[in-house]
Amino acid sequence: MNARATIDETPFAKEGPQPLVRSIPPGSPYPVSALGPLRAAVEAVQMQTQAPVAIPAQSALAVASLAVQGFANVETLGGVRPLSLYALTVARSGERKSACDAPFMEALREHEREQDKAGIAEKQRWENEHTIWKASHDRIVNDAKKPKGTDSAAAVANLQALGPEPQAPPSTDRTVTEPTFEGLTKLFAFGQPSLGLFSDEGGQFLGGHAMNSENRQKSLAAFNDLWQGNPIRRTRSGDGHFTLYGRRLAVHLMVQPTVARTFMADPLAVDTGFLPRFLICEPTSTIGTRLHENERTDVAAIAAFGNRLRSILAVPMPMDPETRELQPQCLPLSAGARMLLVKYHNSVERAQAGGGDMTHITGTASKTAEQAARIAGVLSLWGNLRVNEVSEATMAGAIELARFYLLEASRLADAALVSKDIDEAETLRRWLLDKWPEHEVMVRDVVQRGPNALRESPKARAALALLEKHGCLVRLEPGAVIREMARTEAWAIVREGAAKT
Repeated sequence: MNARATIDETPFAKEGPQPLVRSIPPGSPYPVSALGPLRAAVEAVQMQTQAPVAIPAQSALAVASLAVQGFANVETLGGVRPLSLYALTVARSGERKSACDAPFMEALREHEREQDKAGIAEKQRWENEHTIWKASHDRIVNDAKKPKGTDSAAAVANLQALGPEPQAPPSTDRTVTEPTFEGLTKLFAFGQPSLGLFSDEGGQFLGGHAMNSENRQKSLAAFNDLWQGNPIRRTRSGDGHFTLYGRRLAVHLMVQPTVARTFMADPLAVDTGFLPRFLICEPTSTIGTRLHENERTDVAAIAAFGNRLRSILAVPMPMDPETRELQPQCLPLSAGARMLLVKYHNSVERAQAGGGDMTHITGTASKTAEQAARIAGVLSLWGNLRVNEVSEATMAGAIELARFYLLEASRLADAALVSKDIDEAETLRRWLLDKWPEHEVMVRDVVQRGPNALRESPKARAALALLEKHGCLVRLEPGAVIREMARTEAWAIVREGAAKT
């Protein structure tokens, strides 16, 4: 059979075209034993929901971070840092993300409702005081404006005697779900200095106003500053300039895999260091294995978590009474804890060298030792708010957790790149089937007339090779005549549904 005869026939791969799928290797088991004082509650929620244990673990860590981040900073190898944790949980619909989150959030929601109810009387008292103050203030000012009224010096003295405008009681909210950074700043200014951005529909935040093309870069930089413990500086024409010191933010976003892929493949999120600040995991699904008879309930363990959270929330955070700036203590590392952390840091640093396992995620790898210290600090204070140092045992567990998250970040970073390649190949496949009139295709065809994203030879060739691998194209022998010319490289397009010859 000559080359011309070969390309005239509709070609088939041996088993026909195979679907383009994102091949993601499974992750390591979650090291639940390393969670220390959080372990019992996490295992209880996992048994109750039969979800992957990493999902309740993420919720527990995030809530614990919110609870204790106002009380202490932790010593790290790079200096003193906040206890704030940013968590990103990737799981598809039906994975029981909300069911895992609810038991850990219940006591926090109750606290917010109780504080809001208790603040009604305080708010009414402030409204009365403010009404009286404003009436007195306006009377003094109006008298000074009259032709024969109070002279300016006396008016100033009267205003000084009146005193400053009564300030409204701070908001009692401790959590937000989909804020703009401007809105978050206002809540920090007039509310609690320790907040949590928690959402079981995290895609709404990542795709919302704060992360649109206009606001994305400044929002990413602002959230990075908060993670670092830097002050919030804001300058607006209407509000003027002000700086807020001593604010803390914990984050837990639960997102669908498609949202996560886009986020993890976003160069801006990676290059600004926003993504590397997250503890990321995408556990293997348990859908299809969650039989009712296997459900177990440990009411005591879940109740103990709620009671511990209530007891921490009841303790006033150390802060300046006027500015509400947090004044956390410094939690040092014990000698043994520091030794373990140095060893872990050095091992990860070596893995970032050329040819190492972590060269593709140096941003995340460079922060993993600090993440370990933060996790250790959270676990330490959750166990005892008065703890005076991070123990060696707690640090060992925190390092095990940090290593798990680092390996997950490495695995999912690879998946994000695979996802991008697959998406481009799928775009080309659809273009070939729907818009390309010929039976064969060459690299130059794609570069000159194909989808805009593939009009570069390396990208076009990579997409064609991936389609060939999946049986959507069949590579022709060099010298095959196509459009009246012999070609060195070309592929025949497999048309689904054609009869096999």
